[in-house]
Amino acid sequence: MPIATPDEYSQMLDAAKSAGFAYPAINVTSSQTLNAALRGFAEAESDGIVQVSVGTALYLSGAAHNRVAGSLALAAYAHEVAACYDVKIALHTDHCPEANLGDWVLPLLEHSIERVRGGQLPLYQSHMWDGSALPLAKNLEVARRLLALSGQARTILEVEVGVVGGEEDGIEGARDERLYTTVDDARELVGELGTGERGRYLAALTFGNVHGAYKPGAVRLRPALLGEIQSALAKETNIDRPLDLVFHGGSGSTPGEISEAVRHGVVKMNIDSDTQYAFTRSIAGYMLSRYDQVLKIDGEVGVKKAYDPRSWGIPAEQAMAGRVVEAAQQLGSAGRRLK
Repeated sequence: MPIATPDEYSQMLDAAKSAGFAYPAINVTSSQTLNAALRGFAEAESDGIVQVSVGTALYLSGAAHNRVAGSLALAAYAHEVAACYDVKIALHTDHCPEANLGDWVLPLLEHSIERVRGGQLPLYQSHMWDGSALPLAKNLEVARRLLALSGQARTILEVEVGVVGGEEDGIEGARDERLYTTVDDARELVGELGTGERGRYLAALTFGNVHGAYKPGAVRLRPALLGEIQSALAKETNIDRPLDLVFHGGSGSTPGEISEAVRHGVVKMNIDSDTQYAFTRSIAGYMLSRYDQVLKIDGEVGVKKAYDPRSWGIPAEQAMAGRVVEAAQQLGSAGRRLK
């Protein structure tokens, strides 16, 4: 199937929320890790989301150092390759801070708007605005403008209210009281962006989330907070679980924490550290067990088949795909692809 259309992406999110599951959103850094994510979704018979970070967008463009070029290049590749799989995939840009709106998300939105005006579909289906470092009023002011542009581009906006702790791709959040979004914060969000009538958006509310790898128990997650927020807003809007929620910083979370978050309306869970590790762990194992083949030691020539990037790349992709399957099973999206 080709990359999901805007309507199909909305159907995916509606299906997740109504049936009580969430999609893994897998950060990729290359065509290799993109292929691994696609393979994992296909093996799990799960639709899913593939996303690019602000640093990856730059990395993908090579010496050109152009985030827009890198993002569009990956999207073009994804549109071709994803058509070979029997699952629907949405493309997303992750965590765009204020400093990179002008050289990344705004040009991508304009690119999509031009495509839509020409009768085409956008290459990306959603974009995240990360205004968590700003005062909430400023964060939402920018979000409101981006939501209007998203409507013209036929894309979905993701916003963050609260702060995800830890560091991801150069964006760092402090571990303070802002780790926990309040009901009042969520009220302000709905007051500015509505509940869908002004355009669809996803809300990354924080309930103790921290980016990076950590052991269970190292971070105090409070997924019940999401239920409290949804309940309070439901009374005021007469809409059951009015927000479509995103779970950031999920590495090391317990199955119970994940299932509770999904029960309260999480439809998308970002996964980066765990899939990065699965990919790199496979490569490390390969290299360490064949060091005398992949290196030219003591004047020897090594073994060409051993250091051929395909020799270590294929098992690395398989390992990462396996972690994607695990995520789809854990989040309940496995076997639920849209027909």
